[in-house]
Amino acid sequence: MLQKSGIYVFLIACACAYYLLNAQIILGHYDLGWHLAAGDLIRQRGTVPLHDPWAFTSAGRQWFNLSWLWDVCASALFQQAAFGGLVLLTLACGAVIVGYLASLGLSSGASTIAVCIAVLSASLLYPAFASFPNVYLAASPNLATMLFSIVFYGECLRRTRRVLLLPVLVLLWANLHGGFTLGLFIVGVFFGLALMRRDWAHLRLYGLAGAGCLAATLVNPLGWHIYEGVRATLGSFVQAQITEWWSYWRNIVIPGSIPGIAYILLFVALELRYRAACAIEARLLSWLFLFLGLYQFRYMSFFFLFSTVPLALDLDRASPKWRDNLQAGKALLFAGIVATCALPLIYLQVEPAFGLPQMLSSKDVRTLEMHFPHARLLNHWNYGGLLIFYDRGAIPLFVDGRASTAYPDAVLRDYFSLGQQQVDESAWDRVLGKYRIDTVLWMNTHEALRRFLVGKRGWKEAYRGAYASIYVKP
Repeated sequence: MLQKSGIYVFLIACACAYYLLNAQIILGHYDLGWHLAAGDLIRQRGTVPLHDPWAFTSAGRQWFNLSWLWDVCASALFQQAAFGGLVLLTLACGAVIVGYLASLGLSSGASTIAVCIAVLSASLLYPAFASFPNVYLAASPNLATMLFSIVFYGECLRRTRRVLLLPVLVLLWANLHGGFTLGLFIVGVFFGLALMRRDWAHLRLYGLAGAGCLAATLVNPLGWHIYEGVRATLGSFVQAQITEWWSYWRNIVIPGSIPGIAYILLFVALELRYRAACAIEARLLSWLFLFLGLYQFRYMSFFFLFSTVPLALDLDRASPKWRDNLQAGKALLFAGIVATCALPLIYLQVEPAFGLPQMLSSKDVRTLEMHFPHARLLNHWNYGGLLIFYDRGAIPLFVDGRASTAYPDAVLRDYFSLGQQQVDESAWDRVLGKYRIDTVLWMNTHEALRRFLVGKRGWKEAYRGAYASIYVKP
């Protein structure tokens, strides 16, 4: 009993300490502002809006808010516990993921030390804190996908009748985040391999679960149109402009990415050398998401999570003596208690820094509202979510991170023709004229834009704050 409890206490305490130390990054999601504002709006109206209330460029397009339930929950939590509540919610989800992975590793027959190494490595790597803003354990709807994907993976791997309960989770997942399609994919992988093996008992099990999950996805305010929202995200040209959709190689930062690269190389080497007894589904999902992660960075986090079971079993094959270490549980329990005691101290240390990303301040927005209340505004993409949070549409904005789920493609193409460090003068002139822009809210560090607007077009830099500048047309 001590052996088992020790590993859970140690892993959860160490992971939570690491997540707390990165709390400012957890809250640094550029879309957090509009998610909170959307939650407030839904709670006030008592319904999920189908059209955007904040931008003047949405042109009546349907707004596919795939995360409306998360927005509502986050809004209510923020009202009661501010940013600290959002951080603690994120830590709780992270702790469940870590504990669940440890349980999977131990139930697969891996030793305590091997499971500890594999799960601790994965729990530190999958959030991708080194590759901000591409963070996957953050105060965002993505929390639901990270958590539920592991539950789906684990329950399918255990092959018990609890798989039939997965549709209940999908009822939540489909209203929390558009990543619910990953759950359908995981069940589909297990179904497909059971079919190949002619394992009729498990084929029935996964088939019933998959059918139930598919039906459950339709229980949401959008109905079957929820798949239009997913398609608008996954099939959009906007992916080429968002870093999390870029390849792994384009997201590498040195030295931050070195531990992740080392983990990948270790996994590949051990898999090719030992190929320990492990469910083929676990190995297949690990390799599949490794290749997907190399192609698009956002999938690499799932590789780290899914690979923990195969890696733990491979580590045991590489170091058989670990299986005989009976003192590991006691040592881990002691270290875990020490780490747990440190958590409140860490929280008190980092809590004063809790807040929205330091990209746009409330002072910047108040200045905009006070002096330019009727602005026809062109704003930087990263400012959109914050602007919505601070002014709730008092000054309609041009664009924000909701991208193709809220804006027409033509608007997004026009915006992305501007979003370069070098100013394309013809593109700027065209967009400013087409949308009758008279005010620009942009990063004050963009000197090329300042030279263009002020020096060449006669605009005035009416305000320069800590983060943003406001340019107005004469």
